[in-house]
Amino acid sequence: MVTTDPIGDMLTRIRNGILAGHSMIALPSSKLKVQIARILKEEGYITGYEVVDGTVVNSKILRVRLKYVGERRERRSVITGLERISRPGRRVYKGKTEIPWVLSGMGVSILSTPKGVMTGQRARQLGVGGEVLCKIW
Repeated sequence: MVTTDPIGDMLTRIRNGILAGHSMIALPSSKLKVQIARILKEEGYITGYEVVDGTVVNSKILRVRLKYVGERRERRSVITGLERISRPGRRVYKGKTEIPWVLSGMGVSILSTPKGVMTGQRARQLGVGGEVLCKIW
């Protein structure tokens, strides 16, 4: 199946996995999705991720382990919200001084910059702007 917005598909799969209470989700892998998963792990929103070989020749699967807090009935996800900002139909680019804050610093914005995929805070430190991919809180 071909998707026109693979990042939006990744965020939707994470959102649906959280709503269903799954501990792990699987999705087609790409370099950009792996970098987004790396940032989510570094920021503490997921417990881990791994790239495994798929059943189809030359296909890779990205497995993301979702993170929850609390015990059985009171269990809730660490991720409370995901929002896709830049879409294929409307790209959103921000300069180094215009990078958005998410919930006054309580959340994370993920940017694709000339120096790689990074959080908004890291982009501000390096003094680079780029395409705002999504916000997570």
